[in-house]
Amino acid sequence: MKTLVDHLSQYAEYHRDRRNIFSHFIGIPLIVVAVAVLLSRPGLVVAGLWISPAALVALASAVFYFRLDLRFGLVMTALLWLSLWVGTALAVQSTALWLSTGLGLFVVGWVIQFVGHYYEGRKPAFVDDLMGLVVGPLFVVAELAFMLGMRKEVEQAIEHRAGPTCIREKKATA
Repeated sequence: MKTLVDHLSQYAEYHRDRRNIFSHFIGIPLIVVAVAVLLSRPGLVVAGLWISPAALVALASAVFYFRLDLRFGLVMTALLWLSLWVGTALAVQSTALWLSTGLGLFVVGWVIQFVGHYYEGRKPAFVDDLMGLVVGPLFVVAELAFMLGMRKEVEQAIEHRAGPTCIREKKATA
């Protein structure tokens, strides 16, 4: 099994431009919430909990994150729970509200992602490895931790493999 550093380094190789990384702080949370919203139907209440495809996906994701790292796993589980809470709240609303909110968040999130990748000059990581769809949210949390001065050993290991972040200038085409 790949380690935390393996997954984040592979993902980071596609995300070294700071503008692209910034776009992920907006786009990825929108997409995660959108997926939670869209997968919150159908659902049923079992022992006071709303059980839906979103809950099953969140559970599987949380197990993946915990297997990589306890601290990041805790943060990711809390964020997934928050996304499920939003998804559940919208799933019990009208179909029009549930669907338009979920699709709207999804589309806006991906537009922001593709703008970021325009600056990067590279395709999104998931194009080459579908695990990028699961690692992306973890990457955002890790980048936030690095900005806050946390997990320096992880940040250094990633930069050793993927290189430092920068602002890339687009090459002029003549």
